[in-house]
Amino acid sequence: MPEITPVPDTNGPSRRHVLGAAGAGLAVAAGLPAVSAHAAEPPLLGTYDVVVVGSGAAGMTAALTAARRGLSCVVVEKAPTYGGSAARSGAGIWIPNNPVTLAAGVPDTPQKAAAYLAAVVGDEVGADRQQAFLAHGPSMISFVTANSPLRFRWMEGYSDYYPELPGGLSVGRSIEPAQLDGNILGAELARLNAPYLPVPAGMVVFSTDYKWIALAAVSLKGAAIAAECLARGTRAALLGQRPLTMGQALAGGLRAGLMSAGVPVWLSTPLSDLHTESGRVTGVVVTRDGAAGLVRARRAVVVGSGGFEHNAAMRDRYQQQPIGTDWTVGAEENTGDGIRAGERAGGALALMDDAWWGPAIPLPGEPYFCLAERTLPGSLLVNQAGARFVNEAAPYSDVVHVMYERNASSPDIPAWLVVDQNYRNRYLFKDIAPTFVLPESWYASGAVHKAWSLDQLAGRIGVPAAALRATVNRFNSQARSGSDADFHRGDSAYDHYYTDPGIVPNSCLAPLWLPPFYAFRIVPGDLGTKGGLTTDARARVLRPDGSVIPGLYAAGNASAAVMGRSYAGAGSTIGPAMTFGYIAANDIADSP
Repeated sequence: MPEITPVPDTNGPSRRHVLGAAGAGLAVAAGLPAVSAHAAEPPLLGTYDVVVVGSGAAGMTAALTAARRGLSCVVVEKAPTYGGSAARSGAGIWIPNNPVTLAAGVPDTPQKAAAYLAAVVGDEVGADRQQAFLAHGPSMISFVTANSPLRFRWMEGYSDYYPELPGGLSVGRSIEPAQLDGNILGAELARLNAPYLPVPAGMVVFSTDYKWIALAAVSLKGAAIAAECLARGTRAALLGQRPLTMGQALAGGLRAGLMSAGVPVWLSTPLSDLHTESGRVTGVVVTRDGAAGLVRARRAVVVGSGGFEHNAAMRDRYQQQPIGTDWTVGAEENTGDGIRAGERAGGALALMDDAWWGPAIPLPGEPYFCLAERTLPGSLLVNQAGARFVNEAAPYSDVVHVMYERNASSPDIPAWLVVDQNYRNRYLFKDIAPTFVLPESWYASGAVHKAWSLDQLAGRIGVPAAALRATVNRFNSQARSGSDADFHRGDSAYDHYYTDPGIVPNSCLAPLWLPPFYAFRIVPGDLGTKGGLTTDARARVLRPDGSVIPGLYAAGNASAAVMGRSYAGAGSTIGPAMTFGYIAANDIADSP
């Protein structure tokens, strides 16, 4: 892979400007290295126009944009792999009016998109940032397509999360990467961060296939989609390809773009701090090959290092209890290094109490983020009083928001997803096929309980038996009628995405009647934290007084989300991350 030769610093070493003891104390509390206020500069590792911290979707998009705008660039990455949480994800990308959906005939307009985003986000985020995202998102997709091997496909039918709001679309605005041959990465394929859920061996599966694969035992279309996934895998094998989809395709495609643009990615190179001179960010201090070193940035630093989901001290400080670093599916290296460094440089923080929440089952080894399982008919969520408390099919972030809002007065953490054997006979659960027994380790860990009666199940999960029986009886009555008067499950088009169209009159409601019964422990999981450095519409990091920190930009989960406390649709994490990485690099290139 061609690399840009570092330009020597001809001015000689200068004194490094850092914050004082208070900033160092915060660094220690957050688990980051404290830097002496009078420390000499570490050895120079190189000088570039732009230094990007983090090789996730935000960082690699920023680096690709900077390079194609004629700027020299390097990416420094803490992990021994590239791709971050994006590589682990399903890689949905929510971008209104993008060229892929418009070509497919999606009836979107800038006016609809603006109305919808404003309705979803409210006044939590300024209109200028919302407009910047909407204005630049489509051109970002066109740019990435033109400058990398990535191609995208419409996630047909994956509704916006609130399609009934003004401007919402039930057909959906989300896209995902098309299939990519990993052979184009050469040796770099081995350094791609692993997926959260591996694709079954021999298959090529897109995000939109999973809803049907879950139904393969009871749906002709589901069986056909599963067969097509297998056929794709067979074709790829015959052609000698190494097929990548979802987050693997996204991260791999962006990395291939950086290779073609000559952008080096330094793995196992964690950020220690930002380097500042006269109030301007002029580089980063990193650890490379076991020693501290300085990488200078002539123009700017872009922080795309992810959130702080794996930093217990930060989660305890900023977020509601109970919370745990073992409930997140974000990349394990995401410990808030970039956020803390930006704060020490004077950056303001926002939305630190929030995350990209979703109900999760704390399985042994790694939590499982529930999507289809809580929406499919024949399931319901109950709290510790044995009562339902939420529309189980609501957007996943909303379910956890309700869990936290109610927990103090009516404990909902943990909650329990209750299903029966009829449900288990019909639907895939995680990667466990219908009728197959659940792993014994799930039971041993307390993540799941099984009983031959509801009363026995109630005893095992510690809820009142009479209350659980009454809840299930009422739910069953409503399921038979097809109308959930209590929580309106099925009223929104979004509720029906991960459901069974063979169930009538409401595809996400069915009674529980066949023992044994199962209860899965549900905790507040997340895809990553949502809070971080406050930025403006140009992705520049702001101080608490609203002034700009020269030379410092942020995008992705290292910045406070443009989605505010809500979630517009599938890919509301990655879409803005890539867009603001693109905006940041273009602003750097356009600035004197």
